Amino acid sequence: MIVAPFTGFDENGEVDLSKVVLQQEFYKNNGMSGAFICGTTGEGSALSMAEKKALFREWAKYRDERFSVIAFLGGTSLKECTELALYAEECGLDAVAVTAPYYQKPADVDDLCGFCRQVALSVPSMPFYYYHIPCLNGVFFSMYDLLRKMDGTIPNLAGIKYTYEDMMDYQLCLDFRERKYDIMWGRDEMLLPALSIGAKAYVGSTYGYHAPVYNEMVRLFREGRIPEAAELQLAANRLIGLLGKYGNGCGKAFMKAAGLDLGPCRPPLHTLDDAAYASLLKDLSDLSFERWKNRF
Repeated sequence: MIVAPFTGFDENGEVDLSKVVLQQEFYKNNGMSGAFICGTTGEGSALSMAEKKALFREWAKYRDERFSVIAFLGGTSLKECTELALYAEECGLDAVAVTAPYYQKPADVDDLCGFCRQVALSVPSMPFYYYHIPCLNGVFFSMYDLLRKMDGTIPNLAGIKYTYEDMMDYQLCLDFRERKYDIMWGRDEMLLPALSIGAKAYVGSTYGYHAPVYNEMVRLFREGRIPEAAELQLAANRLIGLLGKYGNGCGKAFMKAAGLDLGPCRPPLHTLDDAAYASLLKDLSDLSFERWKNRF
């Protein structure tokens, strides 16, 4: 279980590196085996190059043999992605990842593979992941087709962070060349279905404040207690439904409710005002958040 951390900001909206030491402790105490930093949850698209480098450097202090740190590099500028990859290598991080360019989009899997290859080969000794999140980057290619293109042409390819609902494509990727690659599941609300077809690694934002429910779900699944595991997936999904109710950016309010205040969001995301936060706390209480929230 790998957490996608929020980026902590101070009251002026500047990156607050002092939050990282608290975050890593919080995540490790709740069973996380790694962090996927500066990604969607971390508002990576709103971070400057200098801010990303500072976060890479800070998170590197807390990686160890039981806690890996994967650096998300972005997906628009090839030059910036390669520069960040080299910096991630310099910091000693465990792996790097990119998504598809989401403004000038690749025309086909060949073009996307070529983009990934140039980034990956800039750090040939580092594991490289492609981050599949078509609901945000608008690139809906089959990952099985992309995997077949990347296999053999990207020697340091480690796998795919798969954040989409195409379970057939996901399973084909899992099974590719006798499970050669690490295909990390990225939809928290569908973790149990992913486990049922072979998921072994999973990355998510709600693990940052709601990990105990997922840890218990995985345990029950492994014991074959599927109806009980399904009840916990339902409990998780009821809470995830609040993200839609309160809008983009409210995830940090969940973190605050769990005991770790990471500050405001950057525009265009909005930070909940006092009234909305009080309403959220009421909803969380109704959903037994206190029972299942992360703790220091």
